[in-house]
Amino acid sequence: MTVLELGFPAGRFHATPWGRHVNEGAIEWPPSPWRIARALIATWYLKARPPEVSEDCVRSLLTKLSSPPTFCVPPASTSHTRHYMPINEGRNEKTTKVFDTFIQLPDKNSVLVAWDTTLTEVELAAFRLLAERMSYFGRAESLVEARVLDSLPQGKPMVVPLLKDAVLPEKTELVRLLSPMAPMDYLTWREDFMARSQSPADIKRNTSKKIKFPEVAPDLFAALQADTGDLQAAGWNLPPGSTFVNYARPEGAFTPARRPQSHRTLKLPTVARFALVSTVSPLITRAISIGDRVHKALCDSFEESKAFASVFTGLDSDGKPLSNHRHAHIFCEADGQRETVTNITIWAEMGFGEDHCRALRGLNKVWGHGGHDLRLVLHGIGQPRDFSNCALFEPSRVWRSATPFVSTRHAKTFHDGRPKIDPDNGWQDGSAGHDLLRLLALHPNGGGATIRQLPERDGPYKFGDRSLRSLQFQTNRYDGGGSRGPANGAAFTITFTEERHGPFAFGYGSHFGLGLFIPVRSL
Repeated sequence: MTVLELGFPAGRFHATPWGRHVNEGAIEWPPSPWRIARALIATWYLKARPPEVSEDCVRSLLTKLSSPPTFCVPPASTSHTRHYMPINEGRNEKTTKVFDTFIQLPDKNSVLVAWDTTLTEVELAAFRLLAERMSYFGRAESLVEARVLDSLPQGKPMVVPLLKDAVLPEKTELVRLLSPMAPMDYLTWREDFMARSQSPADIKRNTSKKIKFPEVAPDLFAALQADTGDLQAAGWNLPPGSTFVNYARPEGAFTPARRPQSHRTLKLPTVARFALVSTVSPLITRAISIGDRVHKALCDSFEESKAFASVFTGLDSDGKPLSNHRHAHIFCEADGQRETVTNITIWAEMGFGEDHCRALRGLNKVWGHGGHDLRLVLHGIGQPRDFSNCALFEPSRVWRSATPFVSTRHAKTFHDGRPKIDPDNGWQDGSAGHDLLRLLALHPNGGGATIRQLPERDGPYKFGDRSLRSLQFQTNRYDGGGSRGPANGAAFTITFTEERHGPFAFGYGSHFGLGLFIPVRSL
């Protein structure tokens, strides 16, 4: 038995069956024997011409490989991309939609092709050489790594040729693959075809016109080298030398396989960090707007299963808000010398499951104001310790506002207008400082902290040489909920008795980028 292994490093196989248009979305699976034979000839012609491999050797090899092989195929699924290709007609330019349908293969899975034949040492050496030098198979997008094996593994699903008038086995489906004829069968077919094409009955009465009979290759080896475009232009419904062979393929060949649920002993990842790229870089003053758009994009990826998206939505299975603040916080960071956002960090103490990580990996763009989309490049998903370049997770005693803290309560006064002062801390009840102390007391790492409000006249938010005030920040989600006081925000420093690890974000909009604090030593 002779076995050829075809592995696809990109995990994709692109091939349109004979007689089908690319936009039909049809795809060849398993690969047709006709395509395999042509690929071997093309590799020989371009990369192993004589004296390395003689023509006689290639001819004898293809003669033995002209019988219908058996296939061993891995689980696969179909997918496609759509492209709008330009068409230039003089000064007029338009586009046409083109579908690129392909087979998606699992990692490190390959297709095995087995012929019930024995090769000589010279033929086997030539076959190994041609397989090793084959760089693509199918369309040019299908990168391939091929090699010759000694045997076919047992116990794997097979795609087998059907004998004439054979009954289709149970739990299989019929698939027709284009295959080469045997060389002697081709010569018999050619002789019969030429005799029928040149018979007097086919000659028209009007002999004034020159009759052009179809050109047919003298042997199978030459027929396998015919250009597909030339054959189609000449009106061939099948390439000369080819025939369709019926195969029995296991049913559900494209049913996605579920990954086995392994027992997780490690903690779920809690951090996803992105770089932000845009033609016009957004300002940190629009942090809440950017966070809101990222939040909507992640929630939309779970449109049909909102119950599984609580880490992003902040709602439980009954649609009620979570009260522990362990769901996703979306932080915008301006790490450069200007007040433009360079990174987005998403942190959720409750952790990201596999479906959540898949949604994070698929997050690559959100809409931007002024027609400039914000493109996101994922740096990684992991634990805080995995992101040493992110200041939000550093330990520090002193933390300073990076975006305004907006109180969730209203300042209290007496009937005569005098402020109500809390005797325990000296802050007005419901004021920004009073509310921040309340939220710190509720935070597991916020005990024993003192705060100081920063004067707005100094521009408490520092970005390189720029200083911003709270009034310059957007501090409201226009279509979102949440308790919010009337103030426009305030800046504070928080001082702990010992170093504390972040992140720290408090107040209204803290899940969308407001009320964020950064360690002072990172400034």
